[in-house]
Amino acid sequence: MATSTVFPMRINIRVRPGVGRTKVSGQVGDPPRLVVQVGEQAVDGKATEAALKALAKAFGLKPSQVSLVTGHTTRDKVVELSGDESLLNTRLGELLNQ
Repeated sequence: MATSTVFPMRINIRVRPGVGRTKVSGQVGDPPRLVVQVGEQAVDGKATEAALKALAKAFGLKPSQVSLVTGHTTRDKVVELSGDESLLNTRLGELLNQ
């Protein structure tokens, strides 16, 4: 029986606040950053909070499994996801290529 490996994985994201619909897909920049669009404005951390919730949903994780590492006040952020290594890598590839 195969066992899954649970580990923290860090990813780079770019938050686009103030858009009509929350969406996690696509990439921007070099190195590539996953694009997270949220309806909330970048005021008092609301866009960041919405981005973390959107990431949890997109990766099928609980909100407690997603945490902000750097970028508290910028659009470019580093986020840590805790989950099954194989599943996280597969899902990240899918989202980057949408």
